[in-house]
Amino acid sequence: MPAWKCSNCGYTFDGDAPPNECPSCKQKCEFVDVTCYTPDCAIEGMDDRLGQPKK
Repeated sequence: MPAWKCSNCGYTFDGDAPPNECPSCKQKCEFVDVTCYTPDCAIEGMDDRLGQPKK
């Protein structure tokens, strides 16, 4: 199942598709797919290097 990260607040969750509104910050945010596809992050299932929140 894909992992998604809110580009606004950094909230992450697993789901087939991102929601229209972030469950954490309640904003309409861009969600980045941070699903791990490489062996070096297979244990966590997410790649923390992807989808850094905007500053």
